[in-house]
Amino acid sequence: MDVAVLGATGDVGRQVCTQLVERALLPTSSRLQLVGRAGGASERAAHGLRADLIDAYDEHAPIIDVALDPNDVVADVVVVAAGRTSPPASDGMPLTRAELAADNHAVFAAYAEALAAHGSGSEVVVVVSNPVELGVAVMANRLGRHRVIGMGAWLDTLRFRREVAVSLGVRRHRVGGFVAGEHGDGVVPLWSTVRISGRDVPERERAVAAVRGPRTLDGFGDEIAAAKAQLAALDTAEAFRLIDTWPPDLRVVARPWMTHQSGAKTATGTANATIDLLDTILDGRDIVVAGQVALDGEISVGGAPVHGVLGVPVVLGQEGWSRVLLDELAPDEDRRLADVARSIAATLAPWSDTAVPA
Repeated sequence: MDVAVLGATGDVGRQVCTQLVERALLPTSSRLQLVGRAGGASERAAHGLRADLIDAYDEHAPIIDVALDPNDVVADVVVVAAGRTSPPASDGMPLTRAELAADNHAVFAAYAEALAAHGSGSEVVVVVSNPVELGVAVMANRLGRHRVIGMGAWLDTLRFRREVAVSLGVRRHRVGGFVAGEHGDGVVPLWSTVRISGRDVPERERAVAAVRGPRTLDGFGDEIAAAKAQLAALDTAEAFRLIDTWPPDLRVVARPWMTHQSGAKTATGTANATIDLLDTILDGRDIVVAGQVALDGEISVGGAPVHGVLGVPVVLGQEGWSRVLLDELAPDEDRRLADVARSIAATLAPWSDTAVPA
């Protein structure tokens, strides 16, 4: 199978390309397409990245080429890592999600139109660029909703599992559980889905109660806002020490936010989560992951069916996602997920062309 990475020379795109080749996920007969913009730094960097990857991994590198026009993108799996990103605090005022959406909508639309016109009609698209929900909506509208998944909920899920594991003193692979909702402040940690390898139900319930504390998700949004305000007033080292004292679900949001504000950004972790999804698709296995997908009534939250983009656990395979796997939620999870679904719908409303046909 062939893979195209849109925005291949950006922070995340470069990491995705490097990890794909380094881990030998593509055979030497497959193609990795580095997609950039014609003219200027992006074009130069794309050719330079190609040379660097071949230089480093010549023994097992796939065929690597460069594409500089959306109409030239041809692959079985397309990674959308193109577009603008919000700068860290040290580089200027962070962008709001609305500002980021306004900038990146045109990028999403251009590639969606090109793939619809010139693609194979069976590509699977993994959206990395933010706002992930907008990218999924635009791509799903033109390409079909089951062929498009956003990786934000999977990245948040891996972070959640790690933070829970740290609090329990075990390794991440022993912890299951998912994060739903929106990638960003609208995350919905599904505590009811947490599983711990080697512990029965009563042991698991006691462990979860101990690390979560007497909190619910009803005040989670306020907790996030207060945490960011508190961190913004501290130096970086002190901020990370404070984060370590917070509950796992709050750390899921606060730690990557502080990492980004420090100037280090989160490209490595983001690329790693993306590679997880690519590995599943390329291998042909069906596996349950969390991802932002365009729903058409598959689930109901807050007593109403969801018709729009939302992060949920889904079955992902070689042809995209096939079904949602979401058991009955705890009441506070259902309330927060319903609020987040409404918030996402409001955010996407200015781009009415992103509506996914029933």
